[in-house]
Amino acid sequence: MNILIVGKGKMGQLIDAKAKALGLTSFGCCDVLDPSLLQQKKEDIDVILDFSHPDNLMWILKEIEGTSIALVEGTTGLQEEQLEALKAASKNNPIFYATNYSYGIALFHKLLKEVVPLLKDSFDIEIVETHHNQKVDAPSGTALSLLESIDPDHKFEHIFGRQGNVGARKKEIGIHALRGGTIAGIHEVDFFGEDEVLEIKHTATSRQIFVNGAIKAALFIANKPNGLYSMDDLLKGELHGRS
Repeated sequence: MNILIVGKGKMGQLIDAKAKALGLTSFGCCDVLDPSLLQQKKEDIDVILDFSHPDNLMWILKEIEGTSIALVEGTTGLQEEQLEALKAASKNNPIFYATNYSYGIALFHKLLKEVVPLLKDSFDIEIVETHHNQKVDAPSGTALSLLESIDPDHKFEHIFGRQGNVGARKKEIGIHALRGGTIAGIHEVDFFGEDEVLEIKHTATSRQIFVNGAIKAALFIANKPNGLYSMDDLLKGELHGRS
């Protein structure tokens, strides 16, 4: 499988190294400011992996128009119009999109879908995420996706931090972002009931778990029909392959 990576930062470099260690062909890293690799290798690329900056997305989608290139998209902080552009592009190319490529986070979502219906009417729910001091967007894309799993029908008010005389709690979910140090990522959902608390927490100790998930996603989506795929599809494929 031939891959190209968009983004020259730490994540791009880690993906490049992991791909080569697994014997995959990586053409290296590029971006919208240095597009030559994508333009020169377009006929040979099977999968593009993008873990860079939202500004690269529309350029990538334009470049893969009319090709069979698959895209693994992991950039966080995408705006609604960019998400809509991803969905539209999936009609013509295989697109894999996730805000977090950790297996543990994928299972976190599954746990929430089992637990939330049992607790939402009698427990207060809060989300807390923690990341390194260089992360630009807040709250994290993963925290927002956890919120979507908890409240897919948007029946709760979403409170992003609290300040001042906010009054007694209403039918709401609080979302809080902490930033500091070199933490790769911590996501926690707390359910506060009467005289009891349930905590579901995932801690990433390095970016390598996201790298491993990204490579798995690339291997999964290669040669797939056009469409929009997710970590849930990857988990289902893994389970089916082991059954």
